[in-house]
Amino acid sequence: MSVESLFPRLEPLLPKVQKPIQYVGGELNSTVKDWDEATVRWALMYPDAYEVGLPNQGVQILYEILNELPETLAERTYAVWPDLEALMRSEGVPQFTVDGHRPVRAFDVLGVSFATELGYTNLLTALDLAGIPLEAADRTDEDPIVLAGGHAAFNPEPIADFLDAAVLGDGEQIAIAISEVLREWKAEGSPGGRDELLMRLASTGGVYVPKFYDVEYHPDGRIMRVVPNRDGVPTRVFKHTVMDLDEWPYPKKPLVPLAETVHERFSVEIFRGCTRGCRFCQAGMITRPVRERSITTIGDMVEAGIRESGFSEVGLLSLSSADHSEIAEVTRGLADRYEGSQVGLSLPSTRVDAFNIDLANELSRNGRRSGLTFAPEGGSERMRKVINKMVTEEDLIRTVTTAYSNGWRQVKLYFMCGLPTEEDEDVLGIADLAKKVIKAGREVTGSRDIRCTVSIGGFVPKPHTPFQWAAQCDHETVDRRLRTLRDALRSDKEYGRAIGYRYHDGKPSIVEGLLSRGDRRVGRVIRAVWEDGGRFDGWSEHFSFERWMAAAERAFADEPVDVDWYTTRDRDEHEVLPWDHLDAGLDREWLWQDWQDALNTVEVEDCRWTPCYDCGVCPTMGTEIQIGPTGRKLLPLTVI
Repeated sequence: MSVESLFPRLEPLLPKVQKPIQYVGGELNSTVKDWDEATVRWALMYPDAYEVGLPNQGVQILYEILNELPETLAERTYAVWPDLEALMRSEGVPQFTVDGHRPVRAFDVLGVSFATELGYTNLLTALDLAGIPLEAADRTDEDPIVLAGGHAAFNPEPIADFLDAAVLGDGEQIAIAISEVLREWKAEGSPGGRDELLMRLASTGGVYVPKFYDVEYHPDGRIMRVVPNRDGVPTRVFKHTVMDLDEWPYPKKPLVPLAETVHERFSVEIFRGCTRGCRFCQAGMITRPVRERSITTIGDMVEAGIRESGFSEVGLLSLSSADHSEIAEVTRGLADRYEGSQVGLSLPSTRVDAFNIDLANELSRNGRRSGLTFAPEGGSERMRKVINKMVTEEDLIRTVTTAYSNGWRQVKLYFMCGLPTEEDEDVLGIADLAKKVIKAGREVTGSRDIRCTVSIGGFVPKPHTPFQWAAQCDHETVDRRLRTLRDALRSDKEYGRAIGYRYHDGKPSIVEGLLSRGDRRVGRVIRAVWEDGGRFDGWSEHFSFERWMAAAERAFADEPVDVDWYTTRDRDEHEVLPWDHLDAGLDREWLWQDWQDALNTVEVEDCRWTPCYDCGVCPTMGTEIQIGPTGRKLLPLTVI
């Protein structure tokens, strides 16, 4: 049965809102398939504004892969701003997709990609606008399966009550597998309703269905155990890992936004995973092992993406792009291909110890020379050993000196505040480092036209990392240290004016910490915040710390836990963590030992270039590190 477009009802509302073009759809390379010819229908959501969500690689890849399947269609939906939300409620217009403007509740699956936990309240808004019950327990066979993925889904427990299912890891193959399970179940007449469908998904071991697991607690609030509550459900759910990225060269036809977005470029993921071993980095831990795309596949993807989109900038993406075993050959080959054209290349950020001027010059060969960004993360040598960021002060000074001497005038340095074992002097070390960077730049260039911007974020301990046991620093201490650092930078008459300073205060980090390491009891807080008007919590102008704290106080009134219990408390080795039944492949004993190594400032090498140090991923997941060099070259494009 066909589903009518909501656009005739939506269109009269658009002149009354800001940036109405973000709700119109029709972007180049977007897809609207015939509803009646599909048997499996996905609504893919990025729970943030269009300008943030449209460039998201994960959503774009799944959108294209699913729409290539016969009998399957996928459309996109994003969070609507509060001005349109109010109008939709008053006019009875439900949550819609931007492709066919179809109601989200009409789809079989609502797949939500969470890059950050601060998008949780936007999920509730979308569910409510769609007419889908917030609690999974209240849904009927008429409602879609609400499925979470993305990095923040590696601990979905805080939103377990709102989810039907969650998937860990790479989405390409599991999205196809879920579609096939859905198709078969519907072809059989949908036996057993949504419960049977969820059971079929859960029994594979690759889809987590929270309602099939019970959580038991100790009197002091700690988790006693998480156990399946029915036969046929695995005790652990494993992540998915795509092992040959060359077989998945997506996106082939990138979406070209109609409205301004945060990234105006075509992005190619040149490898997935990272084994640098930065102890704070959840993305590096959960995406192991390293899997490189070959130089020829990268070249083919760039060629096709530019042709299909018209973008003039290509971003070579990964967690540490300059670590690709053939990065020099990749950048030189692409620079040769597009020399004299309008096409520019960029690496979003570069490791201090992986930067070299040849690489930088290839990236700027077509005349584009933007600022360089480096991430020392810690302000002192000791702090960088704690977090396993093996970058010395000499490395940084040598790198920025090379950049300044070759024509760059602007360098951005990224740090974190509130790291485990951090003291005031570690943070003040950031000021000393920034001043040395400016001094070195002035000396090597003979010019005072040298700039350095220091950007600082609050540290949040994340699941599946060695710091998952660590106490988070309280926001008062973080803010005091940031103020002290600001004063140290501004009071310096010689260097202060040359150093820019940007920072995020500590309060949002505490909320993110509550959500990142929370259990199912935190769901009550999320719902209370949403009911009190919480929306777009990742945006400083919409975020309210007071709203979150008041909601937590009410939600935990009868519990032996509070916000500090979830955030600023150390965990011991044997405490059951909310995500222990969700397997990212990392050996728990190895993570604990790495946490002990952090406390003892012991550094661990990158296993790409050294013998294996038994993190557990490869044997557990049945995977292996895949790196070059391939020895192949990018050939010039044939002009027709």
